[in-house]
Amino acid sequence: MIMISAFIEPSAAVPYSDQATTVLDLMMKGGVIMIPIVLLSLVTFYIFIERMAYIKRTTTIEKGLIPSVLSDIKNGNSINAVLRARNNQASLGRILESGLEKIGKPQAEIERNLETITNLEITKMEKNTGYLGIIAGIAPMLGFIGTISGVIKIFYNISLADNISIGIIAGGLYQKMICSGAGLIVGVLAYAAYHYIQMRIDRYTIRLQESLIEFLKAF
Repeated sequence: MIMISAFIEPSAAVPYSDQATTVLDLMMKGGVIMIPIVLLSLVTFYIFIERMAYIKRTTTIEKGLIPSVLSDIKNGNSINAVLRARNNQASLGRILESGLEKIGKPQAEIERNLETITNLEITKMEKNTGYLGIIAGIAPMLGFIGTISGVIKIFYNISLADNISIGIIAGGLYQKMICSGAGLIVGVLAYAAYHYIQMRIDRYTIRLQESLIEFLKAF
């Protein structure tokens, strides 16, 4: 009962600042290999935030854009239709502009031009996302390398010591396991970030195709 009460006493709880310091200390004890792992985590967060900001900005589909453009074309005001598409900052505006520039030519050529610019816009959205896939594979491997090198060092020291202490072995081993844990965490985050970005792009591609089908019906 005394032991249980010690765990639930408020005074026995570790302050938040001490917990944060402990986590930082654990990362420092992970060794030199923690440096590239931390750098990879920073790269992961940068790519994810930068790509999400770009995707959010460029995938906005203005509801009245295509009806307005089609209305201008129907009224014979193709120049105004091109300007309306050009003033739209999203990828749909650039795609429509490429199609409007081919007005008067065979529909197959218009569709081919739209497809080319659409693929280009999708490629722009996927920029640098390949690095997330690389990080997802490299980070866990770096963690394992750090752990294995630490274990080798521990057993080498044991071979030189006169007395073998389980406490010393366990203490050194848990420090080196930090590398594996950190590498796995960074790898999972990079993997999740990559697939979430791809999911957002795929979802937008479907909406974009629906809009372009509506646009092509006028020809």
